[in-house]
Amino acid sequence: MRLLPLDYAVRNLGRSPLRLAMSVVGAMLVALLVLTASAFVRGMERSLIGSGSLDNVVLLGAGSEESIERSEIKASVASQAAASIHGIRSQLGQAYVSPEVHMALPVTGAPDTTTSNQVLIRGISAAAYLVHPQVRIVDGRAPRQGADEIMLGRLAHTRMGLTEDAASVGRSLYFEDRAWKIVGRFDAPGTVMNAEIWTPLNDLMVAARRDTISCVVLTLGDAEFADVDAFAKTRLDLELTALPEADYYGQLVAFYTPVRMMIWLTAGLIALCGLFGGLNTMYAAFVSRVREIGMLQSLGYSRRAIAISFAQESLIAAACGTLIAAVAGMMLLDGLAVRISMGAFGLRMDTTTLMLGLGAGLLLGLIGALPPTVRCLRMPIPAALKAA
Repeated sequence: MRLLPLDYAVRNLGRSPLRLAMSVVGAMLVALLVLTASAFVRGMERSLIGSGSLDNVVLLGAGSEESIERSEIKASVASQAAASIHGIRSQLGQAYVSPEVHMALPVTGAPDTTTSNQVLIRGISAAAYLVHPQVRIVDGRAPRQGADEIMLGRLAHTRMGLTEDAASVGRSLYFEDRAWKIVGRFDAPGTVMNAEIWTPLNDLMVAARRDTISCVVLTLGDAEFADVDAFAKTRLDLELTALPEADYYGQLVAFYTPVRMMIWLTAGLIALCGLFGGLNTMYAAFVSRVREIGMLQSLGYSRRAIAISFAQESLIAAACGTLIAAVAGMMLLDGLAVRISMGAFGLRMDTTTLMLGLGAGLLLGLIGALPPTVRCLRMPIPAALKAA
């Protein structure tokens, strides 16, 4: 089979600048939409899965396995677990056992502001930095106990709806009817902790008027999960449940499955609308070239060769739009903070996301060209040559 030269398809792109612009913009929008949806889903999954360490085990209240915020256990559980479970990792005599309070509280940036956003406040002790090695203080210092001081994650200001300057070191935030001074900023890349506020454990317990903690996070050394699970099951008086930290965040991934499905469904429906728009553009363009198609057939080119040439033309235009979308996605979307109910996370433009976006744009170009090409090729050659 003799094919038309590639430069024939390339030259034809310039015959109608308006049609070329519509094809490029259509492919760009569809590819950008798929890139955004994939980056959203990948960013959410990464922040949840990356928050849990394979070596960490969480002790929380029985019946609260799906939400640490609802859990309440005795404050003495941390010391009892450290003394009873042998093989917990330790460093310089400090056991990797972190008692923590997790509370979702309304936080404002000014005392007279009525608009607030729920933010996860985590009450911590010094051991929290041992069991959560992802956390790195990037500005300021850690909060001191008894001074109403807090430390913000890198995306906490996004969760609160504040500017980065309004949540900088030296400013104050307001919750639980008091002012809390920001003394530090930390970064925990790829985790939900990036959208949290950390404060000393005792300060938060006093402010919230509670005498219980939410959980105890401990890091295994020579011990195994079965040892921690045995402690939780034998101490019936404490009403504990042991759960690997990775499993806890894995449950959250499953919990947000409907959200991810809704994102993909929305992206698919809009992409389908883009496909129909591309079909209309291609039909209008190819119908006006019926005489050209008849001439090519009279010159000896087969219908298959003509269809391939027209597909090449459509793919080149779609590839241009898709590449523009990929560059725009890398520049504008990668790391962009998104606020949702659980906190905030950054969009992730990884290899999988780019492949999905590029594939969607090229598929749009291929599918958009074939139906109108087939319809035009069905006309008899004499009728095509007489077409106006």
